[in-house]
Amino acid sequence: MAGQYFEIQGNAKLSGEIEPQGAKNEALQILCAVMLTSEEVIVRNVPNIVDVRRLIKLIDGLGVEVKALSENDYSFKAENVDLDYFASEEYQENARKIRGSVMLIGPLLARFGKAFLPTPGGDKIGRRRIDTHLIGLQKLGAEFNYNAQKNQYSLEAEQLNGTYILMDEISVTGTANVLMSAVLAKGKTTIYNAACEPYLQQLSKMLNAMGAKISGVGSNMLTVEGVDSLGGTEHRVLPDMIEIGSFIGLAAMTQSNLRIKNCRIDQLGVIPAVFKKLGINLEFDGDDIVVHEQDKYDIQNFIDGSILTIYDSPWPGFTPDLMSIILVVATQASGSVLVHQKMFESRLFFVDKLIDMGAQIILCDPHRATVIGLERKHQLKGITMTSPDIRAGVALLIAALSAKSPSIIHNINQIDRGYQNIDTRLNALGAQIVRKSN
Repeated sequence: MAGQYFEIQGNAKLSGEIEPQGAKNEALQILCAVMLTSEEVIVRNVPNIVDVRRLIKLIDGLGVEVKALSENDYSFKAENVDLDYFASEEYQENARKIRGSVMLIGPLLARFGKAFLPTPGGDKIGRRRIDTHLIGLQKLGAEFNYNAQKNQYSLEAEQLNGTYILMDEISVTGTANVLMSAVLAKGKTTIYNAACEPYLQQLSKMLNAMGAKISGVGSNMLTVEGVDSLGGTEHRVLPDMIEIGSFIGLAAMTQSNLRIKNCRIDQLGVIPAVFKKLGINLEFDGDDIVVHEQDKYDIQNFIDGSILTIYDSPWPGFTPDLMSIILVVATQASGSVLVHQKMFESRLFFVDKLIDMGAQIILCDPHRATVIGLERKHQLKGITMTSPDIRAGVALLIAALSAKSPSIIHNINQIDRGYQNIDTRLNALGAQIVRKSN
């Protein structure tokens, strides 16, 4: 919650097993998709984090029957949806607090012919426009209106019709919104330049289980044959690849032995390979990833001897959500690396905190930072800092756990938005993190 902060003792030495939570980015899509049917949908392995709880509260407010089957399993039945509440100021105000609420407009437009959306919230990590969503929905036949006085978008359509859509950018949430609309559109829809992240593959799998007809899953061209209605289903959310990468980085920075359980390694793409480029040794044991204690890890150079560059790109490239973790892990490596954050222009601004802790980083511009590894010769020192966004917050937490003196991190609500009970889970491994209120 707002007003809380972490006190972190440095010199952490962790050991044991930890299991990643359900994937945040998948869960936000899946929860929006329950609006597409009046039948019961059961979703398992839902992460108990702030952003997900906010979205569930929004869905509940819309009249959906929500039942918590356990801490991480839910039943949803969107039989009696309250569209008046959807247009209310109360709903609009709550929806502004979570960017994932943008993905409710596709399902509600497809099923009920109208949708409302305020200016969405979320991380302040650069421009994150929603034009892609709106353009795609307009191509399906929706009419777009904007009420400047209420700062409210609305979309209406008596009938959505399948068409050819060339997405103007590879947007994960934009693809999800258009896909969820197209499944109930009349006729065939082709979505080209579609995002193909595992989150989208999981959403497609769930929709097909509900009766949708989606082909091309896992590629950048999705073909959808519209159906009249969808039924209920049961779906399990993948483990969170961002948590898995965070735990790999944490183990490396703190010279710890960690076993990360049930990772769905087949769904991690290039993530393990990128950490190996930093010199981190990973052992795959079944579906577990074991990170052993390393005195040092050497950053690889390119074959021609030039300095390694790690950059983010749409799937199957390296996810932008782990760039902050890569950067902080590189601070204690042997060697240098250029971190190029291509997709968002403000995510590297937290490096000033790492520099204050003693890291050697040159911030070249809003997108690029050169990290000169300290080779563990100079341990980071603890400082007081503030979490600017979810991913940078956890990167700073990793830095603090590896530091030689205590640290304080304010604005930990940002961390709670994406990581379930991160303090208690890490304390169970030997960390010393105390949550306090101002």
